[in-house]
Amino acid sequence: MSYDWKQVVVAPSTTLQSALKQLDEGALRIVLVCDEAMHLQGVVTDGDVRRGLLRGVGLEAPVSQVMNTQPITVTPETSRSDAVALMQSKSILAIPVVAEGCVIGLQTLQKLQSTSNYQNPVFIMAGGFGTRLRPLTDNTPKPMLKVGERPILETLLLNFIKSGFSNFYISTHYLPHVIRDYFGDGSQWNVNITYVHEEEPLGTGGALGLLPESIPELPLIMVNGDVLTSVDFERVLDFHMTHHAVATMCVREYDYQIPYGVIMGDGERIISMEEKPIQRFFVNAGIYVISPEIFKNVEKHTRIDMPTLLQTYLDANEDVFMFPIHEYWLDIGRMDDFKRAQIDIKGLGL
Repeated sequence: MSYDWKQVVVAPSTTLQSALKQLDEGALRIVLVCDEAMHLQGVVTDGDVRRGLLRGVGLEAPVSQVMNTQPITVTPETSRSDAVALMQSKSILAIPVVAEGCVIGLQTLQKLQSTSNYQNPVFIMAGGFGTRLRPLTDNTPKPMLKVGERPILETLLLNFIKSGFSNFYISTHYLPHVIRDYFGDGSQWNVNITYVHEEEPLGTGGALGLLPESIPELPLIMVNGDVLTSVDFERVLDFHMTHHAVATMCVREYDYQIPYGVIMGDGERIISMEEKPIQRFFVNAGIYVISPEIFKNVEKHTRIDMPTLLQTYLDANEDVFMFPIHEYWLDIGRMDDFKRAQIDIKGLGL
């Protein structure tokens, strides 16, 4: 059973009695005490409540009087195995996921130790030429270049399998036989792989129109085949389902520092100066969750990119959400990226 961790978030002024009700109804055995900006102030468990009552704290007292103000937390980059080991060593059942002081999730020992099985299709785009990585891609599709001991595409596939996904579709165009010969039908990994071949490049979204009619009518995860990442795909899918979105785009924060002092003026009069300011943007990470109403309606052999496709749903006031990712992510598009990936892979546990 899945629970929404946001249901156990309370304010510091919440009464102890209300917190007890949350502990009972939330089924997560923890209450997260946060301010309005979701900064974690503390956590409350059954043990904290009992200790507070023994000290004489009344049920109408604010939960801030009993909360643990120095809770153990993990970051989005913490691996599943490390999170399990930490919770077992500390004898705790749930642990907040915190980024820059703000709660962005909750990991439970039960969920981390359980093996989920998802029937949702996973569509991996592996048809690109990889021209910026020549001569490495002269005889090898970019997703088949080895990072560490295995091809990028295999690392991506194994990451999905570890999360419980088993229904894969791979789009091909450039040197498709290399990919097919390596992965076959997926039986060596106990999964099913179906290939979708683009006779002509159809853009990042056009291959959706080539998916077979038999594809399950469930939200589909779509990802570029040249991405190296430790993103928790289960969490992305849960986010999409919780928000009832037609599409969810994973985004990554990108900082750009202007190399000069920026001057703001009113006519000839200077009104402000800022030395080398940093501008922050969210950029497309090449990972999407798409509902059937989108991928079932892409026309065959139509060239379209994903941003253009999603814009049509934005124009129709449909719910298209973005999911900021904080985990490791690298788009291997250039030679510098490829060299960096060879170093990074050693510490990612992928």
